[in-house]
Amino acid sequence: MAREKVVLAYSGGLDTSVILKWLELKGLDVIAYVADLGQRDDLPAIEKKAYASGAKDFRIVDLKEEFVKDFVFTSIKFNALYEGRYYLGTSLARPIIAKGMVELAKEYGAKYIAHGATGKGNDQVRFELTAAALAPELKAIVPWRDPEFFNVIKGRKEAMEFAAKHNIPVKATVDKPWSSDENLMHISFEAGILEDPAQRPPKDMFELTVAPEDAPDTPETVEIEFVKGEPVAVNGEKLSPANLLKKLNEIGGRNAVGRVDMVESRYVGMKSRGVYETPGATILMAAHRDLEGLTLDGSLINLKDTLMPRFAHLVYAGYWYCAEMDCLRAFLEKSQEFVTGKVMLELYKGNITVVSRESAYTLYDKLVVSMDDDLGAYNQTDATGFIKLHSLPLRANAKRMKK
Repeated sequence: MAREKVVLAYSGGLDTSVILKWLELKGLDVIAYVADLGQRDDLPAIEKKAYASGAKDFRIVDLKEEFVKDFVFTSIKFNALYEGRYYLGTSLARPIIAKGMVELAKEYGAKYIAHGATGKGNDQVRFELTAAALAPELKAIVPWRDPEFFNVIKGRKEAMEFAAKHNIPVKATVDKPWSSDENLMHISFEAGILEDPAQRPPKDMFELTVAPEDAPDTPETVEIEFVKGEPVAVNGEKLSPANLLKKLNEIGGRNAVGRVDMVESRYVGMKSRGVYETPGATILMAAHRDLEGLTLDGSLINLKDTLMPRFAHLVYAGYWYCAEMDCLRAFLEKSQEFVTGKVMLELYKGNITVVSRESAYTLYDKLVVSMDDDLGAYNQTDATGFIKLHSLPLRANAKRMKK
């Protein structure tokens, strides 16, 4: 009788290697799947480890360009921040990883998908909601929610013992006292010593950005060109989405741009502390927001600002594939119709200052706004009637309050 297949979202770390072997021992053929989102991992070594851990097959899927263009840039166009600060780097990665997992399951004829997310985190929701939206017939195997697994593998000690028993290769180095997750948009840090919100992150934890005090003493300028809200060039050089973000990560990183340390509200209900490095996307967000000030009218800016927290919540909670998100994204694309132009920024020791912007679709009229208007572009006496009309409800309410 043929063994059932399961596609496992695999990282090559201790947890997913142990899960891989556990699934194989349960009688499943495991396809170990790695989504390449630009993380700086030794992918050949991960492949070797997957087979050593019992994988039936191993697949790396290069999703870098799709991730940046369809997910990261969409979020940038919405100026999306979760709880006002988090750029959603992990949240945006999960739906595309899960989509790739679903596509592989269909290719292999697998009935199951599996992941190593814990029952306390957001990622379990993001993986499984995506699968439910794209392939509801698939069943999810989640070891960290299965007593048969977590009553045996209670923590790192038991995982190491399990690995040794089954000849799973494990690095003989001591892990850093925090966990991290990386893609082209950011790197996140949580758990371990970071679980104390009062404890400052150690300086040697950061990987993508230098500390502000170590950044250059001379500001660096960078010009970003947008077409319909999407960045297309840096300093005049046309680049693919992934290469553009990679270049800005390097520029922002050496200028200490993009660090965030916050306590956030997980979708499962608890508070958690996360530290993030998002250099390139932080630069893009500042430039894009400024260009919208030049090319969008105030009411549309206000509408986008009103809808943005809802978009950010849907991303954070794992609802990338839903009707509400489809509607928000349709609105977003229409809103970006004239967001085309160039923005010049100055980076200095973690700070971003916009120094100039230009667009063929600008709504800015120097003749109208100038205090030296001698051509009659704006008749100031018109403001009298304008103010009188807009004050009518205020006057009516004031009259009522006197009764």
